[in-house]
Amino acid sequence: MAPPTGDSWTARPRPATIARLTTGHIEEAATAVRIRLGDVAVALPGPVAELALKQVSARRSHAVLAQTDSPWLFPGGQPGRPISTWAMGERLRKLGIRLHETRSTALFQLATELPAAVLARTLGIHITVAVKWQRAAAGDWAAYATDVSNRTRKAPAP
Repeated sequence: MAPPTGDSWTARPRPATIARLTTGHIEEAATAVRIRLGDVAVALPGPVAELALKQVSARRSHAVLAQTDSPWLFPGGQPGRPISTWAMGERLRKLGIRLHETRSTALFQLATELPAAVLARTLGIHITVAVKWQRAAAGDWAAYATDVSNRTRKAPAP
């Protein structure tokens, strides 16, 4: 099984994608804990970083009571395999995590903060999808670009 890439993660953060995360996706540096989901490693906020490090160090299979040496961040019941999609989905649902709603909220927030081109390139989504999210979030980056352009054209008075 291949680990998730940036495109599969951002396009569809599904239980199957989460289940295929390996310990190699979590990077611990002196200043931050990051998760690599494709080409870019993203810094995790404090509480999430602590949980990620805890999962890396104490991961257990749901079928095995002892710690495992599996590379999977969420080991499955079968040796050398990740947790099943169904089991991961159940864990997330029990925690009250609805991936579709969470993804929509994150995209909506990012669309208010980033130009569509940057959003598309960063998340690996099509530019038309990024534009639609930006319009839904009422982020007017055309006005921003115009303002920046006008600021650079005006020369200071001597």
